[in-house]
Amino acid sequence: MLEDVGQAKILVVDDDFRNTELLHAYLTSIGYEVVTASSGERALEIVAAQPPDLILLDVMMPGLNGLEVCARLKKREETRLIPIVMVTALRETEDKIKAIEVGADDFLSKPFNIYELAARVKSLLRIKRLYDELERKNALLYDVLNRYMSTEVSTQILRDPDRYLQLGGETRMVTVLFVDIKGFTQFAEQHSPTRVVELLNTCFSELTKIIFKWRGTFDNFLGDAIMAFYGAPVSYEDDEWRALKTALELREAFQAWKEKWQTEDLTSLGLAMGLHTGEAIVGNVGSELVMHYTVIGDTANVAKRLQELAEKGQILISAATYRSVTDRAVVRELEPQVLRGRQEPIRVYELQGLSD
Repeated sequence: MLEDVGQAKILVVDDDFRNTELLHAYLTSIGYEVVTASSGERALEIVAAQPPDLILLDVMMPGLNGLEVCARLKKREETRLIPIVMVTALRETEDKIKAIEVGADDFLSKPFNIYELAARVKSLLRIKRLYDELERKNALLYDVLNRYMSTEVSTQILRDPDRYLQLGGETRMVTVLFVDIKGFTQFAEQHSPTRVVELLNTCFSELTKIIFKWRGTFDNFLGDAIMAFYGAPVSYEDDEWRALKTALELREAFQAWKEKWQTEDLTSLGLAMGLHTGEAIVGNVGSELVMHYTVIGDTANVAKRLQELAEKGQILISAATYRSVTDRAVVRELEPQVLRGRQEPIRVYELQGLSD
């Protein structure tokens, strides 16, 4: 009996029933679950319904031959890691090369030694288990990363960790969005901390979905505020438009969230938002142990000051942001404003809507 066989399932594909009978009898006797197919077409149906852990595949079959079946399975994301052993009477080196080129993991010529076959099956299944374990860990890591950042940021990190897990940054053109819940400090003073956190979590849950929906990069929760930005690590031609679309949907979602909580008086709460576009340093800030992917520079400061200037329900945008969406944004120009920490006034617009 082979060690560590577990409940591995093996698919045997051969148009000669004597071969399938022999392999079925032997492999089941040493603990494997075995299913058989007499054609390439039937093999693909079985794999689609319930993928096996390994496939023993004959090359010479009528209809779809083994090479074609192997090539199709290796091209599909969901089946490309299934080990495939080509079992055939062909012995020429050229035939083996063809099998390897279409993705075969091993090759056995008929007549084969049954013990050699069993050893190779065991070895490939061991590798398959290691692949599966790695995939599970990668999926868990991806899920954890997506709880802290947008899907695009986590994808970039996993694709190029040497670059994105290093301290430092790069200059990028970004649109920064600051969102603050006006009136929340007073509300928190009148309720228990447990209740405050519960309400804040449900609110942030709704709002962050919209940021991710419009491919924004979530930056941070700042008490009862949110910071996000558009244009890094992935930039698009319509970064500014998507940022404004986000702001409008956030306002709608916040109003819907307030209406859900009939047991609480949330009428005093309202979102105030500020957006600004400009060059900034984008990258990891912190230490080798703890780092944060964020935006550093005057662009973020201006967006924050606009948010502070906004009243409940207002979305204030800078002229730099408005410049990119003048033909699609419905705005009301305000008096030039001197933002806190600056000397020169800047042009400010209140966003009222967007034309699709």
